[in-house]
Amino acid sequence: MTTDITKTTDLAASDNASRVTALRWLAAVGGVATIASTFMSWTYTSEFPGDLTVYGYPGGLQVLTLVAGLVIVLFSLASLGIKGLGWLAPTGTTKALQLLALGAFGTTWFTVIAIAVELGGVINLEPGGYVAAVTSAIPVVAAFMLPDDTRKAQRPKELPSWAEILIVVAAFAVGMYVITYGIDTEYAELFTGYLIAVGFGVAALFKAGLVARLSGLTTKYRQVTLIAAFVAAAAFPFTQNTDTYTLIAVNILIFATVALGLNIVVGLAGLLDLGYVAFLGVGAYTAALVSGSTASAFDVHFPFWAAVLTGAAVSLIFGVVIGAPTLRLRGDYLAIVTLGFGEIFRIAMGNLDGVSGPQITNGPNGIPNIPDLEFFGYNFGESHTIAGIELGSYANYYLLMLLAMVLVVLVFSRAGSSRIGRAWVAIREDETAATAMGINGFRVKLIAFALGATLAGLAGTVQAHVQHTVVPEMYQFAGPVPPNSAFLLAAVILGGMGTISGPLLGATLLYMIPAKLQFLQDYQLLGFGIALILLMRFRPEGLIANRRAQLEYHETDQLDVPEKGLPDSGVGIAKAGA
Repeated sequence: MTTDITKTTDLAASDNASRVTALRWLAAVGGVATIASTFMSWTYTSEFPGDLTVYGYPGGLQVLTLVAGLVIVLFSLASLGIKGLGWLAPTGTTKALQLLALGAFGTTWFTVIAIAVELGGVINLEPGGYVAAVTSAIPVVAAFMLPDDTRKAQRPKELPSWAEILIVVAAFAVGMYVITYGIDTEYAELFTGYLIAVGFGVAALFKAGLVARLSGLTTKYRQVTLIAAFVAAAAFPFTQNTDTYTLIAVNILIFATVALGLNIVVGLAGLLDLGYVAFLGVGAYTAALVSGSTASAFDVHFPFWAAVLTGAAVSLIFGVVIGAPTLRLRGDYLAIVTLGFGEIFRIAMGNLDGVSGPQITNGPNGIPNIPDLEFFGYNFGESHTIAGIELGSYANYYLLMLLAMVLVVLVFSRAGSSRIGRAWVAIREDETAATAMGINGFRVKLIAFALGATLAGLAGTVQAHVQHTVVPEMYQFAGPVPPNSAFLLAAVILGGMGTISGPLLGATLLYMIPAKLQFLQDYQLLGFGIALILLMRFRPEGLIANRRAQLEYHETDQLDVPEKGLPDSGVGIAKAGA
């Protein structure tokens, strides 16, 4: 009797293993078929952007489907145990395959639907479009029929130091290429497909455990990581032929730098500041008034370094003046007061026009004609040739803003791990308990407020010269174009409070999406509101969260206890057999 049960169990297990293997091969075949479909014509007219009419040469959105299909094939082979591909999925392949399959399916079907909608019906699809739509569904069906193989990541095989460093450098090179590809997209359809493919792709890498493994390497080789990140970012302007997309990159850096400064106030100290963009405006207006603008009320022209220091110093003063009487408040009361400060600043800049107040800022007209920066004879408004490559004016400002961001990241990291940084975290977690332990809550919060204001003012001085003008409408609580207070706060929450890379990623997404998808500008607040709701539901700690936040928001996962069979019951035996 026992022998028969054993044979039956072994046969069932063998059949199940064969079914799983067949499904994995089906996913791989579906990925290959998806790749093949991109070499066919999807439409007969070139009116749809990207020229999807050519046989044998993928173009436009077809390239995204091709890459997604290729990654599906790699992970399918990894799930089959192909030697050398196991490192792709340290924690399992099923969930990663599901996400990758959805990414390829979503990108392909978005393209097919866009062709039908924009060109007036499915009649505009060539056979290749139908083939792509069908083949992209095959990996989805196969992946969602696979059993979950999530496991705990094993310690990876020790590699030589040069190989691990090479992996870190390659990861940053690929990441920079992906970001550059997104910034350089020429039309909204391609950028939308890019968001779908990259969004599901990155989520798949997280589920597979590959990102965690790379994070371990970057922690191990911290200096190499910092150098690789800086070099990858600095290489961006050298890949551009015009300043069109470099201007977007400059504004992203400005937005990200200000968001990182706000992260000190909100992420570390836990102070809800709804008027933070006003400090950016203080730095910008200060730089505009002292940099020799023809519309300035002061006949002065400070050199670059002096204008930057002046803008940062004035923002620091405003931070202390505003923070001293208000930081004794907490929670919603503090948020309302900071919101009022932001609105007071904008209205005051509009009233200093010589009619409602002194003639300082030209009121609603702002301060135009701000000259380009000049540093030791290097004019940032002129093109310069470096290593045989001509860099435009916005490329100069990009590199300058990159150095400013490095400074802000250094300040944030040093402050966060210092004694004052630990005091900020204590205040954020429980101000009453922190005060009882001897921390001067008011002084600690004032330092955070002042430091955040200084960093925002520093970014504002560069922004004034990049935009060549400052007007009050640029510094609203919520407006059509970031940076504004609502978008800055959303960038910190979306990316992950208390981290360095989180706000940088959040700011990049929140600036790049409206810049690329112009048709969404009237609905972007609605879209971001929906995105934040979904984020709070599924990933409240943000896209990139620190370990503390993950434990806090997912503490129930840490308390899960494996089920055990009850005495004299078949539960444990059934689970063991399964």
